[in-house]
Order: sequence, then C-alpha cells, then structure tokens
Amino acid sequence: MTAQTITAAAAGTWTLGDRTVNRLGFGTMRLPQHGEALIPDAVPRDRDQAVAVLRRAVELGVNHLDTAAFYFSPLRSANELINRALAPYPDDLVIATKVGPGRDPSGHWLPHATPAQLRGQVEENLRQLGRDHLDVVNLRIVGTDSIAERFGALAELRDAGLIRHLGLSNIHTHHLMEARTIAPVVCVQNMYGIGAPAEQEEVLRLCGELGVAFVPFYSIAGHGRTAGASCAAEGSAVEAVARRRGVSVAQVRLAWTLQRGAHVLAIPGTGDVRHLEENVAAGALRLSEGEVGEVGV
Repeated sequence: MTAQTITAAAAGTWTLGDRTVNRLGFGTMRLPQHGEALIPDAVPRDRDQAVAVLRRAVELGVNHLDTAAFYFSPLRSANELINRALAPYPDDLVIATKVGPGRDPSGHWLPHATPAQLRGQVEENLRQLGRDHLDVVNLRIVGTDSIAERFGALAELRDAGLIRHLGLSNIHTHHLMEARTIAPVVCVQNMYGIGAPAEQEEVLRLCGELGVAFVPFYSIAGHGRTAGASCAAEGSAVEAVARRRGVSVAQVRLAWTLQRGAHVLAIPGTGDVRHLEENVAAGALRLSEGEVGEVGV
C-alpha cells in the first residue's frame, strides 16, 4: 500500500455527538517518550520529532486525537506537545481526553479521582491544551462499582460549558446503561482487538445498537499494552494474511478492528512518522470475509 497517498478519510467517518471525525484517529500515549509508556523513568522523546508526528497526522486527515493529562514522561507531556504542534487548532479537530487516573510529578500512580477531584483534572487538561472547553472527556474507571457519582460530576461540568461531550473508558455494559440515565454518552474506549474476550464483543455490540462510538485501545499492541506490540506474540494467521496482502501485521490488525462495525474508531499511536503513515493507510485496507474470520479466531 502506498501510505503517502492515503489519508484518514479512507476509513470513513462517524459522529461524536455533533462532531464528525474520520474513523482512523491518533492516540498520543506513545508520543512523550521512547519505549514503554506511563512509567516514571521513561526516556523523553525529542520534542521536534513528536511535533512532526502530530502535524503529519493532521496533514493526513486525522481529526480525532486521544490524550490524557497523565500521558507524560520527564520533560514531555502529550497535551503540551499537542498544544505546541497544533494550536491554534483546526476547526474540525476533536481532542478527546480521559480523567479518573492520575500520576504525581515523579510519574507514580495516584488513587483514582473522587467526584470532587474530577473538576481539577478537567481544568488541568484545559490549561495544558490551551482550551476553554474540552471536546470529549472520557471517565476511565477500574472495577464494576457504580459510576453514578463520578459521571454525574462530569455531567455538571458539561452543563457548565467546560466539556462538550462525555464518554467512558474501561467499562462493563452495565456502566454504559447507568451513565446514559445521567447524560448522553458519545463513545466508549475499551481494550479491544484480535482475540478480544466475549465480554468486549458484547460491549462493542451494545455500542453499535445504541449508536455510540466504540474506540478500542491497544488494538495493535494487544497484550503488549503500554510496552507496545511484540512480534513474538503475533499469531501465524495474522502474519499469513499480512504476507499475502503485502502489508504489515499492524495494518491487518487495524483493518480487522475497523471492520468490526461502522461505529468502531481506531486510535493507533506512534512516535514515528513512517509508522503513522502506515497506520493511516490501514484505513483503506479491506479484508475479505474469509480473512476476517481467519485472523479473528
């Protein structure tokens, strides 16, 4: 595939509330550092390199960015890089961020925010991004307990004009139904990709029925998670399809994910312009029905 000639528009579009985005977006978790993300002693990435990746993404039609204030390494933060690279922001750019988790200045994890602390996290994202409102804020959770208080706190900030749209991350189906009784939910971010468990298939299905965008994370990395994809972990079926089609394994994984439904968005991340172009080009790759079944077992 000639990645340089393919833009994010090839993947088609979906709506996040009142905003239309290309289904092939960009996740910024890997931008602030080299190697594994979200660890205290990460090696900072060169700022100019990260800025170049973000600007190239927008040139290629990416208009949906995923970020968080806790995406940072020593000297670098994803939000700061986005601000530096793209402000003043294009009118069609949608920046989605996450609240709930937090890290102290040395990079160690803090307890998840209480309802009262969520406003501070929202305001921190506003300051770092240089915005007076956030396009999408996802409440990221751990566990199965009720999210009513925390989601309700974000709904109040939405009513106050600090947030345009609300989403959820790392949830179960009952969380989505509970949240929808409080405020509209435009997207769900869960770990999903080839080999996903049945529970995640159920979340994807429910989102489709409700018209909610399903935004997988780690769709390329899989069980590698914050450390990234491992070639040793690739299944022979995925590799076989990649060889036959003359594309990368990552492109097969992204294409398979996007073909799980018109409401599925992809947010692959990278700190390398060439990999970015390959990922965007995956939006034009259409696997046959047989190939989808072959790699999805």
